[in-house]
Amino acid sequence: MRDDEVMTSMSKGANVPVPTALVRAVLRHRPAAGVPDIDASALLVTEQGKVRDDGDFVFYNAPSHRSGSVRHESKDRSAGTETLMVDLPAVEAAVEKVVIAASADGGTFGQVPGLALSLLDERGATLAEFDISDASVETAFVFGELYRRAGAWKFRAVGQGYATGLGGLATDFGISVDDPAPAPASTSYASPPPPPAAGTSSAPGGVSLKKARQISLEKRAATEAPQIVDLIKKASVSLDKKGLGEHTARVALCLDISGSMSRLYRDQKVQQLIERVLALALRFDDDGAVDVFLFGTHGHVAGTLDLSNVTGYTDTMLREFRLEGGTNYSTAMRLIRKHYFGSEESRTSIHRDPVPVYCMFVTDGQTTDEKSATEQVRSSSFEPMFWQFIAIGESAREVAPKTAAPARKGLFGRAASLAKPSQSQFRFLEELDDMAGRNVDNADFFAVADPTSIPDSELFDLMMTEYPAWLQQIAAKGMR
Repeated sequence: MRDDEVMTSMSKGANVPVPTALVRAVLRHRPAAGVPDIDASALLVTEQGKVRDDGDFVFYNAPSHRSGSVRHESKDRSAGTETLMVDLPAVEAAVEKVVIAASADGGTFGQVPGLALSLLDERGATLAEFDISDASVETAFVFGELYRRAGAWKFRAVGQGYATGLGGLATDFGISVDDPAPAPASTSYASPPPPPAAGTSSAPGGVSLKKARQISLEKRAATEAPQIVDLIKKASVSLDKKGLGEHTARVALCLDISGSMSRLYRDQKVQQLIERVLALALRFDDDGAVDVFLFGTHGHVAGTLDLSNVTGYTDTMLREFRLEGGTNYSTAMRLIRKHYFGSEESRTSIHRDPVPVYCMFVTDGQTTDEKSATEQVRSSSFEPMFWQFIAIGESAREVAPKTAAPARKGLFGRAASLAKPSQSQFRFLEELDDMAGRNVDNADFFAVADPTSIPDSELFDLMMTEYPAWLQQIAAKGMR
């Protein structure tokens, strides 16, 4: 092949000229249940083959290079696409290549069907297509690179995989990580990486890529939702105590919109609670978003909660979704299971998914569909789905603030109710918490008279009471 030959469908090692100023690199795959989450990234490297510093790493939660030359534009999980934009004339002179890469979270690239990279010009016309058909155990991948040649830009299809994950890839390009793994013994990359450039380091003592994303989200929070910053730090402390500092999960929030919740919404108590849930999600879910579901008489998919819309979220939500007369848990449970696992039907066999789901379920009343809700919880015990039920009201398992009950044992001390358990306002949720006949114990329950009365750090600890043990159970059963 001539060096200046233009082609659309590329094989590994081939190169094409890039006769355009603006390039979009679109990573594609066929979405399906159980497919690992894919995160695209770009590395701006010098002629030594290394980044100058960690700022030369562009990814989902650090979406724009300081020069403005490379941006993470969009990610559509349902469509299986993610787009990076490169403004070639704006790339700094010291940058020799823009490397297009990705990582697989919760699995390997061999589990990702239809994996490909499309290179588009500013009009959307395809410049090149590179299909990846030989991925296997890799958890990080270099798809290709835009590089300078004789004053012009070209694109090379690389197709190098790293079984050592994003940490191995990052170390190869000079990004500091905690406990970096060695580079792969054999690689399909065009040439071995050169020694580190002066002033760069791949030694231990930097920040992990997961933590780098978290730091980026904290910076965004300081600008977009400053009331969340302190909550994020408190959530981090609680997760670190449980060994979950770098754990990844999808986070769902399921809110009661029955009429009895009216005062709790009006007094902003639900708003304060959802801000805490978002803080937890910013530590669990790398996209920094919470999937929101609602239930009253009917179930609703309410979109996502994130830093851009958390301020005043409940007021905005209630303008679209009015409070309803009934309370039916299963209407939302069905939507949640279908959203994450593709089905709301009864299940009696294990469904594997590499990324678990943590669902915070908030209500102030009993449901009128106990049989259906019971079946949803039982069926979801065969899926990596954990239900954290929070009831607002009186219960035999009501939690008092630690400062209000210093003599009780344990961190929180479940307050003894004067009523018998059978008379509890939340008898059904207490039964779900202890329900027999499940594949794993996939639910926890506590009640609070007022969610704002529990200090932030105590609430985060309470949210993690049973979740770590559940993670061990589903791992032992091969569910993730």
